[in-house]
Amino acid sequence: MIRNAERLCALALVLAFATDPLAAGQQAEPEPDWPNLNAYREANEKLALPAEGEARVVFFGDSITYGWNRAGRALFPGKPYVFRGLKGQTTPQMLIRFRQDVVALRPSVVVILAGTNDIAGNTGPSTLEMIEDNLMSMADLAKANRIRVVLASVLPAADYPWRPGLNPATKIRALNTWIREYAASKGFVYLDYHSALADEAGGLAAGHSSDGVHPNDQGYSIMAPLAEQAIAEALGRTSAVAKTP
Repeated sequence: MIRNAERLCALALVLAFATDPLAAGQQAEPEPDWPNLNAYREANEKLALPAEGEARVVFFGDSITYGWNRAGRALFPGKPYVFRGLKGQTTPQMLIRFRQDVVALRPSVVVILAGTNDIAGNTGPSTLEMIEDNLMSMADLAKANRIRVVLASVLPAADYPWRPGLNPATKIRALNTWIREYAASKGFVYLDYHSALADEAGGLAAGHSSDGVHPNDQGYSIMAPLAEQAIAEALGRTSAVAKTP
C-alpha cells in the first residue's frame, strides 16, 4: 500500500511538471490582453492633466470613435479633445478599460459611442439588455467621478460586411430608443447621430460611408457639429449645477 501511494505521488508530480510550464522551468505564454488595456497606456502616461479651466473631452468607443483620430484633427482644431476608440471593441471590453482610458484622464465630459459590435457578435452573442447594462455601468463610473455624460446613438447599419445576414437595423433602432430614454431619465445628454446619417432602410446613407458601417470624411463632417452641440449642452449643465445654491 505504501509503495502504491509513493507511485501515485510520483505520478502526480510528473503530471504537474508536464502541464505547468513554470514548474518545468519553461516560460509561460503571456495572457491575451482581451480588453486591449495596453493600446493607450503609453499615450495616457504622456498626457498631462487638464490645465486649469480646460474642459477636456474624451471620445470613448470602437472603430468609429477611432476614426476621429484622423478626422478630429481637422474638424476640432485646437479643442482639448482626446480620442480613445479601439477597432472592433464591444461594450464589455470598453467597460474594463473605462477607468484608465477615461476616468484617469480627468475629463469634464465623456462622449460614449458603443454597441454596434455587440450586435455584430464580435465577442460572442449579446442581447440588448447586456449592452444596456454595460452602458449604464460606464455612465455610473463617469457620474461617480464627476464627469458629464454624453450618450451617442449607435450609427445606422443595414448589414455588417464582416458578418453579413444579421439585419442589425431593427436592433440598432431599439437600442437607440433605450439610450435616448435612459439619458433623459438620468439627466445625461443624448447625441443623435442616427437620424442625421440613416437612410429609409435604416442603413448608413450613401455618400456617408464606404462600407455601410464606418463614416467617411463626409459622414464625420456631419457628426462633428452634432458632437459639439452635445458637448456644449453637457458643459452648460455643469455650469448650471455649479451655480445652483
